[in-house]
Amino acid sequence: MYKFFFRLVFRRMDPEQAHHLAFRWIRLAARVPVLRTYAAAVLAPRYEELRTEAFGLRMHGPFGLAAGFDKNAVAVDGLSMLGFDHVEIGTVTGEPQPGNPAKRLFRLVPDRALINRMGFNNEGSAAVAERLRTRTPVFRTVLGVNIGKTKVVPEEEAAADYVKSAERLAPHADYLVVNVSSPNTPGLRNLQATESLRPLLTAVREAADRTVTARRVPLLVKIAPDLADEDVDAVADLAVELGLDGIIATNTTIAREELGLRSDASLVAETGGLSGAPLKARSLEVLRRLYARVGDRITLVGVGGVENAEDAWQRILAGATLVQGYSAFVYEGPFWARGIHKGLAARLRTSPYATLADAVGADVRKTTV
Repeated sequence: MYKFFFRLVFRRMDPEQAHHLAFRWIRLAARVPVLRTYAAAVLAPRYEELRTEAFGLRMHGPFGLAAGFDKNAVAVDGLSMLGFDHVEIGTVTGEPQPGNPAKRLFRLVPDRALINRMGFNNEGSAAVAERLRTRTPVFRTVLGVNIGKTKVVPEEEAAADYVKSAERLAPHADYLVVNVSSPNTPGLRNLQATESLRPLLTAVREAADRTVTARRVPLLVKIAPDLADEDVDAVADLAVELGLDGIIATNTTIAREELGLRSDASLVAETGGLSGAPLKARSLEVLRRLYARVGDRITLVGVGGVENAEDAWQRILAGATLVQGYSAFVYEGPFWARGIHKGLAARLRTSPYATLADAVGADVRKTTV
């Protein structure tokens, strides 16, 4: 039914308008007690064998929604109602900003992909922190908060901008993500270089510890698929050195060549980050490389091109304890998470692994023995 509706309605709409319309429906459904209870029962069945623990947090399962869908933390319960085991909000910046001018979101339907150059449009860390402070959760879910650099802040002042957001948001986050990998903020990806990343991550870690003393807020970094292999290794080594809790691999790509894109050339030529199915191979390659480098010392989160249960399973075998998706949500609709959970449970039952944790990195370990 959703795919029919997508072809009939959403596909004819501007992608950003369609997003806002769908988002509004999710929020409205979550406000009606009977409706949200029924929706959660149908869309978010729990499988005991999929229960997952990552950086000290217990989750119903390994599959969550990546940052970018709910930038301002306005629909966490609605997204949990749809079956996501964790929801990562943001990217949130130190100061509010409108993002880049429209049109800034594009569907590549034949490729089951998106191109976005949203530019971190959000209400700013102060407003988001206040919303989280006053929020009364309906469903138990793990909340990640993804923070980035305000566009007008110079590169040399980036650390202070991230620290501002960390101080405001860490008290409300189950985990915190430093995003240095979006292609839509000028100079942001330069911060992935270890000489810039080390002081930035150190400053954010200190800010979170200083602000939240009753517990340790897990800290992760999100990297781009466009990093050279040696730079992936350098980030992995730095994460181990600094005692980070996790790495999210990967963000969107600026690549277009050699991806076999079938969409209209004018769409493919749009600037911005490409996400969805064409990113699948490179994201999986980066994940495998990271796991081979860090093993079980750091929790890895696999994202990029995850469309179905088989994609999620392959991420787990490649080293991901958690898996995230986003673009396929646009194409698959509200039953997406349910299908992934059902498929993962089936694959685990027919696998040689007793638990999901046993399957993490199994394929990489086989090749390195």
